Amino acid sequence: MIEASPFAVRMEGITKRFPGVLANDDIDFCVQRGEIHALLGENGAGKTTLMKILTGLYQPDEGQFWIDGRAAAVRSPRDAINLGLGMVHQHFMLVESHTVAENIILGLDVPRFVLNLGRVDRQIAELADRYHLQVDPRAKVWQLSVGEQQRVEILKALYRGARVLVMDEPTAVLAPQEVEELFNTLRSMADEGHTVIFISHKLGEVMSVADRITVLRRGEVVDTVLAGDTNKQSLAQMMVGREVLFSVDKDRSEPGAVVLEIDGVTAFGDRGLKALRDASLTVREGEILGIAGVAGNGQRELAEVIAGLRGVSEGRILLGGEDVTGRTPRELIDKGVGYIPADRTGEGLVLNLSVADNLILKSYRDSPISGRFFLDGEAIADHAGGLMHDYDVMAPSIETRTRLLSGGNLQKLILAREISSRPTLMVAVYPTRGLDVGATGVVRRLILVHRQAGGGILMISEDLDELLRMSDRIAVMYEGRIMGVVPAEEATMEELGLMMAGTSGGEA
Repeated sequence: MIEASPFAVRMEGITKRFPGVLANDDIDFCVQRGEIHALLGENGAGKTTLMKILTGLYQPDEGQFWIDGRAAAVRSPRDAINLGLGMVHQHFMLVESHTVAENIILGLDVPRFVLNLGRVDRQIAELADRYHLQVDPRAKVWQLSVGEQQRVEILKALYRGARVLVMDEPTAVLAPQEVEELFNTLRSMADEGHTVIFISHKLGEVMSVADRITVLRRGEVVDTVLAGDTNKQSLAQMMVGREVLFSVDKDRSEPGAVVLEIDGVTAFGDRGLKALRDASLTVREGEILGIAGVAGNGQRELAEVIAGLRGVSEGRILLGGEDVTGRTPRELIDKGVGYIPADRTGEGLVLNLSVADNLILKSYRDSPISGRFFLDGEAIADHAGGLMHDYDVMAPSIETRTRLLSGGNLQKLILAREISSRPTLMVAVYPTRGLDVGATGVVRRLILVHRQAGGGILMISEDLDELLRMSDRIAVMYEGRIMGVVPAEEATMEELGLMMAGTSGGEA
């Protein structure tokens, strides 16, 4: 660790308001050179807003800041880049049809006239080797895994000379082994004198990688502490303002009739290759079947096949004993299939519509919401208001644009819509991904309540601890195949890890 003074970043009195929301309230935030500084808080606490102000995407209503001891005015991302500030956003800013090298140099002033891509490739390869960010400069972005795309974003910032790197929820879409690789990279960068600001709500990861931690709650700084002087319980209490229980209260359930049967299903992925290979599963009433596996092993395609979003080349899908192979999403909704997609903003919700509009997307044809000739505004208001209250969706009103809600509230909005339709089968894909400890607890409780009411749930997650706590049975996927299905109470991390690496259940 290099000398940790003066401050690399110093922000004072930062205030930012949006319509109906005070996102940042008189925040003071200081980061030392050569440290990994975690910015921790619930969804909607103001973490990302503060960093978007630092990197020129937003302008503060009040306050000022200094970079490397000098007063700075960051009016645009270009100003931030010129000051050595870079940000890797939670949702990557890459052009998928371009190569890695083309994405990294996109928007730069040099070279001005003659582009030597061979030299750029070599420079990127040297930078990748230096920071252990292995990626092929000539590969198209669409060909890369999520973890590799994140490396491209980091390389893009480093290539532009970033000395301060802001990472916004960097582990939300990474598998466990990719998380450890990322942390090794961040530690190497800090050792070389770079400053890393790590936005997160995952307490375990923050404790393992950060030197200091600043906690935000409702747009205000609660405290800044040394990672070695605190613990997960204390941090969680600072985040939510009350004691947090980390255990899941799951009542014993007696599974009923089979609600879903997948029989020898084979399906192709977006690249024309087999994504599901002779997959067979069953889900019963009143049980959670967890699906474990490293990202990209057919989990997404499995969920899309069940929801009617992807075709089947071989095999059958039966719902309540009825063959529904090839049915449309609308037909499957009418037959009682609920769907919580992995991409809550791209697939789960229409961000430019209001909260109320999103809550009736599956019921707008039904009485009392659908009147004789027109939608019934009063019935919609009653329906939406009731669901917001019952599912604790925090928004100024039912007319609030959905894009203004935090990640946790977006997920609760989807759950409110899906569970209120009383589906016989719920397909939940990464239902707690990207959520803070408070919102995660709420989402898990809602899923367990649906299970207790007799709903069958197929839950896909990369968090093995979550699967072990929530599931009744766990199936493991590898390269589109089901490697085995084990009772959750008998499963171990080691056994699941072996199956995730390609060992069959019997051998594991």
